Amino acid sequence: MTHQTIIPSLRYEDSNRAIQWLSDAFGITEHFVVRNDDGHVEHAQLAWRGSLVMLGDLQGDMHDLPHRHGSISMTAESAEQVDEIYARAVAAGAKVIQPLTDTDYGSHAFTVEDYEGNHWHLGTYDALAQE
Repeated sequence: MTHQTIIPSLRYEDSNRAIQWLSDAFGITEHFVVRNDDGHVEHAQLAWRGSLVMLGDLQGDMHDLPHRHGSISMTAESAEQVDEIYARAVAAGAKVIQPLTDTDYGSHAFTVEDYEGNHWHLGTYDALAQE
């Protein structure tokens, strides 16, 4: 089994809300979450199909930094899973950036935007299978 060596990381105004939204929209689960005494997320590792994404709350002087949005790409097990999660993400309030489509490179995919402007792409194309 390949070990993930690049882990995307995002910052949210309210990571507790992000964790709930990502669970509702994609079925992403908590792998490891550290909250401070006020309940703010200092560090979270969220899991989906054996991969992790990390996130945490903007804290302290981070609010003064220019807010940059991220883009995460995930590989689905099947076209049926893409369709199912697309419906789930839309029901959770995701803004559709690219509706369900079949690409020229053989992926069944979509891209949505979460409530803080980060883009989440899900498709059947597996870049690592092309090695």
